[in-house]
Amino acid sequence: MSDLDVRTAEAGSGLKRRVFYGSVAGVLAIALWATASPSSAAETIGSLVGWTSEWFGWFYIAFATVVLVFVLVIAFSRYGRVKLGPEHSTPQYSTFAWAAMLFAAGIGTDLMFFAVAEPVTQFLAPPVGEGGTPEAAAEATVWTLFHYGINGWGMYALMGMALAYFAYRMNMPLAIRSVLYPIFGKRVHGTLGDAVDVAAVLGTIFGVATSLGIGVVQLNYGLSVLFGIPEGRAAQLGLIALAVGVATISAVSGVDRGIKRLSQLNVVLALGLAGFVLVTGNTAFLLNGLVQNVGDFVSSFPGLTTETFAYDRPDEWLSAWTLFFWAWWIAWASFVGLFLARISRGRTIRQFVAGTLLLPFSYILMWVSIFGNSAIDRIRQGDAAFGETAMNLPERGFYTLLADYPAFPFIASIATFVGLLFYVTSADSGALVMANLSSRLRRPQDDAAPGVRIVWAVATGVLTAAMLLVGGVPALQNATIIMGLPFGFVMLLVMVGLYRALRSEADRAVYRHRVAPSGRPAARRRARLRRRRTPGPTGRERVDQYLHETVRPALAEAAAELRARDVTSDTRWVVDDSGTDCVELTARADDGSPFRYRVRPGRAPHWGGGARPASDPASSQLAVHVDGAASYDVMNFTHAQLIDDVMDRFEQHVDGGVTRS
Repeated sequence: MSDLDVRTAEAGSGLKRRVFYGSVAGVLAIALWATASPSSAAETIGSLVGWTSEWFGWFYIAFATVVLVFVLVIAFSRYGRVKLGPEHSTPQYSTFAWAAMLFAAGIGTDLMFFAVAEPVTQFLAPPVGEGGTPEAAAEATVWTLFHYGINGWGMYALMGMALAYFAYRMNMPLAIRSVLYPIFGKRVHGTLGDAVDVAAVLGTIFGVATSLGIGVVQLNYGLSVLFGIPEGRAAQLGLIALAVGVATISAVSGVDRGIKRLSQLNVVLALGLAGFVLVTGNTAFLLNGLVQNVGDFVSSFPGLTTETFAYDRPDEWLSAWTLFFWAWWIAWASFVGLFLARISRGRTIRQFVAGTLLLPFSYILMWVSIFGNSAIDRIRQGDAAFGETAMNLPERGFYTLLADYPAFPFIASIATFVGLLFYVTSADSGALVMANLSSRLRRPQDDAAPGVRIVWAVATGVLTAAMLLVGGVPALQNATIIMGLPFGFVMLLVMVGLYRALRSEADRAVYRHRVAPSGRPAARRRARLRRRRTPGPTGRERVDQYLHETVRPALAEAAAELRARDVTSDTRWVVDDSGTDCVELTARADDGSPFRYRVRPGRAPHWGGGARPASDPASSQLAVHVDGAASYDVMNFTHAQLIDDVMDRFEQHVDGGVTRS
C-alpha cells in the first residue's frame, strides 16, 4: 500500500470534531439555560414559536406537500428503477424486519399518546365547526391520520433514498453533506458541510427529546396506575435515566443484535394490543369506522395538505397541531432518513419509497382508527369525563381508555412494556444516528465508536430532562417547531442535489442495442456501464487519487462479495513489467481456472494529428485488463459501476465467455 493509500485510510474514520463538539456545546448550552432559568427559557421559546408560526406557517405546509410530490414523482419515473447500491446487491434484511425497524425508528411511544389524545381533542375542539357532532367525529380521526400520515413519511423517504443513493451508489460518506455535493462541490467537505451536519444533529436531538419527553410522561402515569409510583419530576427523571441506560446498551450492541430484535418484538406486541381492543370492544363500529376513515382520508387529503386557514386562522390550534407535526417530522427526517439508508442497501428507489410510505402508514391507519374511534365512541356513549381527561391531561387518555376493557392490569402492563420498547427503539436509533452524523466513517455500513453513541444517548436524556423542567411536553413541542425550521431549508437543497445526481446518471446512460458476442444481458450491461461514466478531470494526479480512493475500495468490496459466494478472491497492489503500480483482483472459479481483473494507469490514445502534450488531462486513463483481453478505460466509473463490472466479467469468465484466457 502506498503512502497516499495509508493517509486516505487513516483519514477515513474518526470524529468530526467541529460537528461533535459544536453540537454537544449547543445542547449543553440550551439544557443549562433551561435548567438555570426555566421561566426565561419558556418565555423566549414561546415568542419564537409565535414568530415562526406567523411568518413560516405557510412554508411548513407547502414544504410537506412539495416533498411528498417530489418523492412520488421520483419513485414512479425512470429513476425509480435505480438501485440503492450496486446492481448486484440484494436487501440485507427481510421485508418484515425492515418494515419493523423503519416503523419503530420513525414512530415512538408518542403514537400511543396521540392515538387517543388527538382524536378526542379534534372531536371536542375542532379547528373549524362545532365540536361533539357526528361531522366532528368523522373528521377527528382523519386529522390524526393526516398528521401521522404520508406527508411525514415522505420526508423520511426523501432523506433515506438520498443518503442511500450517495452512500451506496456513489461511494460517498453516509452523511447529509454528501447529498449536497452536486450543488456545492468540494465545499461540502469544509465549514459548509459541518454546518449542515450540526443542523441535522440539533434537529434530531430535539425531535428525539420531544418523543422521549412525551413517552416518559405517559409511562409515568402508567406506572402510577399499575404500581402506585407517584407522578412527578423525580419519577420522570428516573425513567429517563433507565431508558437512556437501556438505549445505550442497545445502541452499542448494534443494529442486528439490538435495534432489529427490539423493533420486531415491539411491532408484534403492539399488533396484539390493537387486536385485543378490536375484538373486546365495539368491533362492528370499529370496522365500519376503519373503512370510512380510509375513504374520508383519501377524499379529503388534497385539501388537508394545503390547508393554511388563510381566511379564518386558528393560530393556537395550528401551532399545537399541524405546524408542530410538520416541524417534528422535519426534525426527525435526518435521523430516520439516515437510519433507513443504513438498513435499505440493495432496494430500488421505487421499492424504498413504496415501502416507506405504505408499510408504516398501514400500521398507523389500523392503530389510530382502532384507538381513536374507541375513544370517540366512549365519549358519544355519555362518558364526558373521559373526554375532558384525554383532552386536558393527554398522557392519561390511553390508560383511561384501556381501563374500560377486560383484564386491565394485564393489558396495561403490556401497554407499558410496548411504550417502553417504543421509547427505547427511538432512543437507541437516535443515539446511533447522531453518533454517525458526528463521526467520519470509512464505509456506509460502519457505525460510530461505542463511546460516541453513549455520549449522544446521555445528551438526549439531559436535554429531555431540561425541557421537561421548562414546561413539560408543550415546551418540547415549541422547541421542535423552532429547531425544525433551519433543516427544512436544508431538505430543499437535498431535493435539488438528488435530482441533479439522478438526472446526470440517467443522461449519461447510453444503451448499446446490439447484443455482444456472448448474447447475454451481462454483456449489454457492461457496454452500458462503460458509456455511463461521470465526466471530470482526468490528469495523472486525479488518476492516482481515483485509483486509491475509488477503485481499490470497489475491488475490495467485489472480492468480499465473491468470497460470500464461496469463491476464493483477494485484492492487492502489484507492479507490472513497466514499473507501474496497479490494483488487481484475483479469484478462482469452481473449475479451478484463475480470474484476474487488473486496473492500470495508462495513456488514452490520441486520434488527432500531432503529438499530445503529457500535461493534457484527457490523455490519462485507467485501463482494465481482464485475463489478457483487450483493455478499456474505467476512469470515472462510480463505485457501484466498478463492482458491477467486476461481477459481470467474472460471470462471463465462469461461463466461458470472450474474457476467458
